Amino acid sequence: MQNSQIADTFEEIADLLEIGGESSFRVRAYRSGAQIIRDLPDSVEHWIHDGRDLTEIEGIGSTLAEKSKTLVKMGSLPQLEELRQKVPPTLRRLLDIPGLGAKKVAILHNELGIVDLDGLQAACQANQVKDLKGFGLKTQQAILDGISIAQQAGRRLLLDQAQALVGRLRDHMSACPSVERLEFAGSYRRGKETVGDIDILVVSDHADEVMEHFVGFESTKEMLARGSTKSSIRVAEAFQVDLRVVAEASWGAALQYFTGSKEHNVVLRGLAKKRNLRLNEYGLFPIDDDSHAVAGSDEAEVYRMLGLPYIPPEFRENRFEWRPDFVAFEAGVVRLSDIQGDMHMHTTETDGENSLEQMVNAARQRSLKYIAITDHSQRVSIARGLNAERLKQQWSSIDRLNATLDPSEFIVLKGIECDILENGDMDLPDEVLSQADWVMASIHFGQKQSREQITDRILNAIRNPYVTAISHPTGRLIGRRDAYQVDLDAIFQAAVEHNKLLEINANPMRLDLNDVHCQAAAAKGAKFVISTDAHSIANLDLMQFGILVARRAGLQKDRIFNTQSLADIQRFLQR
Repeated sequence: MQNSQIADTFEEIADLLEIGGESSFRVRAYRSGAQIIRDLPDSVEHWIHDGRDLTEIEGIGSTLAEKSKTLVKMGSLPQLEELRQKVPPTLRRLLDIPGLGAKKVAILHNELGIVDLDGLQAACQANQVKDLKGFGLKTQQAILDGISIAQQAGRRLLLDQAQALVGRLRDHMSACPSVERLEFAGSYRRGKETVGDIDILVVSDHADEVMEHFVGFESTKEMLARGSTKSSIRVAEAFQVDLRVVAEASWGAALQYFTGSKEHNVVLRGLAKKRNLRLNEYGLFPIDDDSHAVAGSDEAEVYRMLGLPYIPPEFRENRFEWRPDFVAFEAGVVRLSDIQGDMHMHTTETDGENSLEQMVNAARQRSLKYIAITDHSQRVSIARGLNAERLKQQWSSIDRLNATLDPSEFIVLKGIECDILENGDMDLPDEVLSQADWVMASIHFGQKQSREQITDRILNAIRNPYVTAISHPTGRLIGRRDAYQVDLDAIFQAAVEHNKLLEINANPMRLDLNDVHCQAAAAKGAKFVISTDAHSIANLDLMQFGILVARRAGLQKDRIFNTQSLADIQRFLQR
């Protein structure tokens, strides 16, 4: 039982309780406990097996501690099953609509009998929602606008969620003695920002035993199909996992075929045809002979027989994998091992969960050479953003901490994530920003302004001599909030002209800029910084997802600021 599974359970209980009209105190306790457990670096399961008291963890009371023990020992909670019987699973999906809380969901259900997104959309279109108490015409329109986001959220997993599910599936399938080879394919293997389903490939001489083991996965809600070589199950609320058993001789071809993308595979089949060959999931065959494959057991061999180098999965999007210099090009694309520092993180001074010292120690444990502490500025009052006085106090603390460190091994940059105000001004005066080592400019408010206003605000920040980078430049939250309207071409061009960096925010809910935007910005000559936007120690491990975005965009290592050595950063600070 992983921490994420326990956290998901508590989140679901909180949703169900809130829809049922439970006290906000009880709901908040479950939500808070879920977040604490999700970000806990230690395994709750290990705590319980070691006999340690979970109430020693700040924010975990006796109730949540006992329920965590039950989950670890039993794998389920009777309370959750009882709550699920009272609230239809489709009704919970209404909570994915931005701004629609559980209390309003309860009203929609009780007053109009709404149980799913389709019913809610029909009620809005029939103007039935606006007349409910606490709603109105604007709320009805906002709900209509948000339904498409909720529908998307219900169909796809974020990368970290998919990774967690894959890890559990891998552990489950690896425990089956009949599994000889195992790999995950599809959009997950290509590193797409969201995943619509999971594809598993297995080699086995005992397919029936593999299928029986597969459908016994602990999170299975429903068996959708079961055959001799393919089975499908539904996990969570509506997420599909497909398993295929393939022959060893077809392993490479099947892995290539089911990894995709569709567009990439179309080109490959065209290349095969030009060589009088035919490519499918079983192998690469002479066009007039299905009995003797010229390649199939090894994925790299399939590519070689088509006159191509091996193309890593994240590049298979029919973008630049066909260029004649691909081998040299791919060798220069940034890797996780290239990252030397993390330039965007928060501490307990604002909305972070760990102190300055804890973030520094965690970064050093991850072999980073430098970090920037970038707590929020004062405009973000909900996060207790820093005014000039508190910011300077934090910088003094950083100076004292740096004095205890060997500057040839690790340094901490004095930074700030400074809001770009609705009128285009920076949230802190230039006199303060000029004293920073690192300034990230962000928009957190006024995101519904016009395209011209948003663009002008970001351009003003880019022109500010003390701003270093623009963080999460489109403001989107995947599945929760659309990007604000902004002229990205103008932003990219200005960033190049003023030598400012563009952030690739590695938080799986943001991934902002995305790979397509990165590719467009790079074409204009832009440079980037890949940051975790960490709000806890555990968040420092999110860097891998930012790297996936950069790799899918083909960004070369020398375009990424934080691949520079510590000596380079020292020179940067001197300048």
